[in-house]
Amino acid sequence: MVLAAGLGTRMRPLTDHTPKALIEVAGRPLIDHVLDRLADAGVERAVVNVHHFADQMEAHLSRRSDLEVLISDERGELLDSGGGIQHARPLLGEAPIFVANIDSLWLDEGLPPLESLKRAWRPQDMDILMLLVRRGHGIGFEGPQGFFMDEAGRLTHSTSPDVVTPFANIGFGILKPQVLDDQPKAGPFPIQPVWRRLQAEGRFFGVEMQAFWMHVGDPAARDAAEARLKELT
Repeated sequence: MVLAAGLGTRMRPLTDHTPKALIEVAGRPLIDHVLDRLADAGVERAVVNVHHFADQMEAHLSRRSDLEVLISDERGELLDSGGGIQHARPLLGEAPIFVANIDSLWLDEGLPPLESLKRAWRPQDMDILMLLVRRGHGIGFEGPQGFFMDEAGRLTHSTSPDVVTPFANIGFGILKPQVLDDQPKAGPFPIQPVWRRLQAEGRFFGVEMQAFWMHVGDPAARDAAEARLKELT
C-alpha cells in the first residue's frame, strides 16, 4: 500500500499544479523512487491511493511495467492513513502488506532497509512492524516526538513536547490489515489509535534501518535530498 493521496501543502508552490508524488528528486518522481524500492524488495503488486491531481497520477502510474499498480480512488474524499488503507482492503487482500509513504528516501549503508523489515517480521508476535531511523541520522527528524524501542523491538510512541525520543518512523512498515477490523469501515481516520492499542497489547514493533534517511517534506528538503543523491552520481 503506497499512501500518495495527500495534498502536499508543505511542498507548495511545487504542488500547485502537480501532486506531491510526482515531484522530482534527482530527476525521478518521488512515487517512482518508492516503487523502485518496493520492486527491489520483491513486491509484484502495489496499490496506490490517489486524490490530488488524480488524473496525473493515474496516467503516470500506467507506464510502470515492472510491477502491477492498482489504483485506490480517493477523489471524493481524503481518507487519512487508516481510512486510506481500509478503503483499499478489497484490493490489498488479507495477507500482511508493506505500507509506504511517498516522501521518504534513503541512502543504503548496509542491509537494504526493506530487507531489514522482512527479516525482522515475526507474524506470530507482531501486528505492525515499523521501519525507524535513529535521531541524528537523517534529514527531517524534527521535534522531540517519536518512538522508544526496547531490547525486543517493542515500541512506545511519544507525543510529549518535553521528552526527546531516539527514533522516528520513516513511513515504511509491515502491517496486518486485520488491525483495522475495529475501525470505521468507511470515511477518514488516522492510524495512530491503532498504534496505541497494539502498543498496549505488546504487538507494536520496530526495526532500525541501516541507511541515511531523507524526509522530503518541503521544497528545501527536496533540494537537500537532491544534493545528497547527486553526490553519488
